[in-house]
Amino acid sequence: MQRRTFSKGVFVAALALTTSASALMAADKNYVIGFSQVTTVEPWRVQFNKDLRAEAALHENVELLMADANDRTEKQVADVENFIRQEVDAILISPKESAGLTGVVEQATDAGIPVFVLDRNVDTDKYVQWVGGDNELIGRAAGKFALEKLGGMGAAKGTIVEIWGGLGTQAAHDRANGFHEAFENEAGVSFLLDQQSGDWKQDQAYDIMSTALRNYEDITMVYGHNDPMAYGAYLAAKDAGRADDIMFIGVDALPGEGVTWVANGELAATFLYPTPGAEGLRQALAYLGGAEVEKSVVMGTEAVTADNADDILKRNGLK
Repeated sequence: MQRRTFSKGVFVAALALTTSASALMAADKNYVIGFSQVTTVEPWRVQFNKDLRAEAALHENVELLMADANDRTEKQVADVENFIRQEVDAILISPKESAGLTGVVEQATDAGIPVFVLDRNVDTDKYVQWVGGDNELIGRAAGKFALEKLGGMGAAKGTIVEIWGGLGTQAAHDRANGFHEAFENEAGVSFLLDQQSGDWKQDQAYDIMSTALRNYEDITMVYGHNDPMAYGAYLAAKDAGRADDIMFIGVDALPGEGVTWVANGELAATFLYPTPGAEGLRQALAYLGGAEVEKSVVMGTEAVTADNADDILKRNGLK
C-alpha cells in the first residue's frame, strides 16, 4: 500500500515538473479563471480555497474569480453559467454532486471553455482534466488499518458504525467500497448502520452516533468518511460516557483538525485527502500554455496515527 501511494506521489511530482515549462510559456498572457466551490463551510474546503489562492498569488497574470455555491447544486450551476457568460479563460469546479453538475460542465465545454474538475467528478468525460485524491485507495488504507486493530485477517472481531458523507457523491461510495474490501471475508465483523449520511458535517454525525449509542450496547469502532464526522461521533460517545471503549477513524488529515485529534487521542487515525486546488490551477495554466495534460491526476494519501501525528503538527507550526 505504501509503495502504491509513493508511486502516485512521484507521478504527481513528475507531472508538475513537465507542466511547469508550459505554465511559464503562458506567463506573458493574462488569464481570468473562474473557480466554483461547492461550499466554504467545511474545514477541508477552507484549506482547499487557501491552497488555491496561494498558488494564484504566485502568478501575476492570473485573475482568480471564486464563487461559493453555499452547498446548493442549483447555485453552483448558476455560478458556472455566470462564468460562461463572462467568457473566462478556464473554469475550475469542485462539484457538490456528480449528476447535478454534469450538464453545466458539458455546457461550458461546448462553449469552448476548458473545464478542470477538482475532487468529486461528474458523469461525463467532456472536460479537460480531473484532479483529486483516490477515495477508494484511502478507503482501503483505512480498512487495512481497521482490520489490523480488530484482530487481523481471518481473526478480526467487532462492530462498526460507518457514517457516510453525502449519499449522492461518488467520494462517499468510493470511501465506503474501499473500506469494506478489508472485511469481505471477516465473519466476525459486522456493520451496524445501513448508509447513514452525515452529509460531511460534525453536528449531523453527532446525531447519528447518539442514536446508534442508544440502539447498540456494543460498538467497537466508528469509521467517518471525514474527520469532522468522526469527531462528531467521538463527542457523542464522550457525552454518553462511552468514548474510551470505541475507536474512531476519519479522513482528511488537516493539521488543525484530524491530525490534532489523533495527537490528542480522540481519533485513532486519519488518512490524508489532499486538496487539489493548487495542482488544478497549475494544470490549467499548463494547458492554456499549450501543453498536453493527462485526463486525470491522482494525488496520494498518508496514514496519520499516534506514531506520526506530533511530527506533522510540528512541521505545520502547531506544536
